[in-house]
Amino acid sequence: MNELYQLVLSDQMMIPKTLFLKYKYLSIDEEELAVILHIHRFSQEGVHFPTPYKLAELMSIDEQKCSQILRQLIQKDLLTIIEFHTENDIVNERYSLEPLWKKLYQKQQEPKETIDTSDQLMNIFVLFEQEFGRPLSPFEIETINIWLDDEVLEPSLIKAALREAVLMNKLNFRYIDRILSEWSRKGICTVDQAREHSKQFRQAQQNPQSIRPKADPSIYYNWLEEED
Repeated sequence: MNELYQLVLSDQMMIPKTLFLKYKYLSIDEEELAVILHIHRFSQEGVHFPTPYKLAELMSIDEQKCSQILRQLIQKDLLTIIEFHTENDIVNERYSLEPLWKKLYQKQQEPKETIDTSDQLMNIFVLFEQEFGRPLSPFEIETINIWLDDEVLEPSLIKAALREAVLMNKLNFRYIDRILSEWSRKGICTVDQAREHSKQFRQAQQNPQSIRPKADPSIYYNWLEEED
């Protein structure tokens, strides 16, 4: 029995206790937690970019589900992909759980507020994947995070720009970024302001005597009847 106990002690992995106590407040479910733990273990063993196939081998879910969970963790800003240089100056990629650790050890907000915010942001990523008809790439996920975090754009405004791109049949991130940049340049930061701006533009078009600056008509469409 003593030998068995020693074997158990020698087969330990360091895992932050806070992760087990607070993961539900970050809207992490048990399958996502299991993937996080495997990524953490792989990293400690020197495997920094385990494939969904490698993860699925150790779990009761398939490779496709693992890929989905990895995307969800990136979308929730709990996992990120970073580049690093090897000793031979070769650029490789690796997973980093640093965003998760930062959220775990910063001052905890009220659980309800945190979950609501997470759900709201997750809806953006789900909506984009539905419109594009495919999973988003890590670069596309990072672009949305930049809109949300660095440019501090309202999720509703990002959704409005996505709807505009869909209606104009120009469904690509560069076009959506153009729309958001144009709105930002004109001080438009809410959907209501964008609707009013669109309404004024159409009224000016209906009045041939009005003098107005040239504008890109592709950034306007009739969403007065659209639902938020």
